Amino acid sequence: MTATDDQIPSDAPAATTPVGHDGARVDVTERRAPHLHGGRALLAALVPLVLTLALVGLALTAPGARPPWWVAAAPAAVLTLVLVGSLGTIQPGQTRVVQFFGRYTGTIREPGLVMVVPFSTTKKVSVRVRNFETGRLKVNDATGSPVEVAAIVVWQVADTARSTFAVEDYAEFVEMQSESALRHVVTTHPYDDPAGGGTSLRGSTDVVADELAHEVAARVAVAGVEVVEVRITHLAYAAEIAQAMLQRQQASAIVAAREQIVAGAVGMVELALARLHELDVVELDEERKAAMVSNLLVVLCGDGRATPVVNTGTLYG
Repeated sequence: MTATDDQIPSDAPAATTPVGHDGARVDVTERRAPHLHGGRALLAALVPLVLTLALVGLALTAPGARPPWWVAAAPAAVLTLVLVGSLGTIQPGQTRVVQFFGRYTGTIREPGLVMVVPFSTTKKVSVRVRNFETGRLKVNDATGSPVEVAAIVVWQVADTARSTFAVEDYAEFVEMQSESALRHVVTTHPYDDPAGGGTSLRGSTDVVADELAHEVAARVAVAGVEVVEVRITHLAYAAEIAQAMLQRQQASAIVAAREQIVAGAVGMVELALARLHELDVVELDEERKAAMVSNLLVVLCGDGRATPVVNTGTLYG
């Protein structure tokens, strides 16, 4: 049932107000996780190992009654296993998001050998630059004409905490929001602008690309993603109107070419009359000037080659 105007409360929120519960979004920001890096991490793992070997040696060489060697070395061995299990490597362009019993403790960005707090879990998140091409979308432009459009989006993860915890799948989220932004931007511009007085999808590529980049960036900011560049890679009229639009473009091109040809022909006729008068080659009255202008314009503006006619009589005969 459709709601009437008197059924809508006066204090209803505006259309731009977000819909949902306050505080429903995951409010988390990337921070540095506590960890040991490089040689210090390796040393921390080797110390209990050396201690284990030393205890085993003492247990085996001690005189008199002694406990089994494995009883003496068990605590140090367990500590060694725990610390070795906390070791890991990070490649350049990769990060580790660290959680301690489900709680986010931070992100490690330094490449190399690292040791996190024991019993922590880590997740690899790539911060390398990625790119993908959207599918060919069929969208109506600002004039209502259906067009096919596709774009390439270059992006990378800037905040690993948001990309991990704020959205379910940040890669899929970026793809879906990029297509949505592309649809919105296309609907605000015409495919072409014959008059040349405004922006168009075909003629204002830099303007449209900048608008696309800002639109996509605003939509994916919640996922901790930054947009490097967005460019349209495919743009064409839809198949059902492509032929009609091609004829219109051809007609516009013909008219523009004719305007240039006529402008050039008029200039040449003007130059010819001025030179004849300057050199005093022949005196022409207004009627003969008009005939000469007509003949020159036919020759200069005609599509085919003109056939010359030799006048063997007098000028007025």
